[in-house]
Amino acid sequence: MTLPAQILPEHHRHCDELFVAAEESVRRSDWKAAAAALTRFHDQLKAHFEAEEGLLFPAFESATGMSGGPTRMMRYEHEQMRNLLEQLAVACAAHDGNGYAGDAETLLILMQQHNMKEENILYPMCDRALGADAERLGAKLNDMLEKRHA
Repeated sequence: MTLPAQILPEHHRHCDELFVAAEESVRRSDWKAAAAALTRFHDQLKAHFEAEEGLLFPAFESATGMSGGPTRMMRYEHEQMRNLLEQLAVACAAHDGNGYAGDAETLLILMQQHNMKEENILYPMCDRALGADAERLGAKLNDMLEKRHA
């Protein structure tokens, strides 16, 4: 089975690993490796947001008629994370370890809270609301993320 509630948490873990790799490179002041790791993390997080915002959220909203509820909040949090990613890129380019660490800590807390809401509340709601279409959508999400997975 390839339900959204199975596919997307796995991708959260992948993004977490990439985030840690970037942080470790910054801690070592290996700015070339940090920039490459941050780019990989950013690309995967962007792919994750695109999968949710382009496929999952519209399907959920269509199935439930809810467009102002949980998906609106998740989009808002995605935007906050995009802004923090930009700040991380600036700090990395400036070789500013302290600035990077502060922004990374803020992003980590936001990601942890965000992922918990998605994994424990939104994804199971999506699987239920989509019914028979959940597996088809999960397969599409998986394909979309696999193509971007490097």
